Amino acid sequence: MQQTARKAPPAQVAWSMSAEPVAYAGAVARMETWADAIARGDGPERVWLLEHPPIYTAGTSAKAGDLLEARFPVFKTGRGGEYTYHGPGQRVAYVMLDLKRRKPDVRVFVHDLEEWIIATLAQFDVAGERRRDRIGIWVARAGDLKMGREDKIAAIGVRVRRWVTFHGIALNVNPDLSHFTGIVPCGVKAGGKFGVTSLAALGVQASMKDVDIALTKTFSEVFEK
Repeated sequence: MQQTARKAPPAQVAWSMSAEPVAYAGAVARMETWADAIARGDGPERVWLLEHPPIYTAGTSAKAGDLLEARFPVFKTGRGGEYTYHGPGQRVAYVMLDLKRRKPDVRVFVHDLEEWIIATLAQFDVAGERRRDRIGIWVARAGDLKMGREDKIAAIGVRVRRWVTFHGIALNVNPDLSHFTGIVPCGVKAGGKFGVTSLAALGVQASMKDVDIALTKTFSEVFEK
């Protein structure tokens, strides 16, 4: 009986971390360089942990009316999704994986990103959840889930080129939440039901280092199983 050839398992993922906020345009350029190298087979898959100075980014589905006040620089970007905010106190994780070596299915990849965030939040006893009609990860507002009131704690926006992923996730650790008021985050209008939260706003006193440790641990559980 002829045996089907099996793909070699992906090599170990390289992790990069920036101690100081990284300018957005430079970060995208570096991320694209790494992603191109991965596609050529000239570099390892990579996760980059960083923060940005206060900015708004507009994904490919962004609506002009969702930019309420340009309080910070606005960047158009090739990732999916609508408007989001990045700034100090928010852990951004750019994820550059070769889906050809893993599973060439973008929906599975996004599901795994969601699972990664949920597992990371669980390390701090926070119950993060998916919503079928809304992007990102959500938590009930002060036990008010029965009333449908909940807050977004993490955003997801990805791009895939030549089956290599880039962009990724943004988890609110301790950002200035008032900075989100300049946009309608990811197209979700508040209307009293939806808002934005963070680990700090939920009473979790976690440092960025604590979050990085949790992200590293849970990444292997989700992506290297």
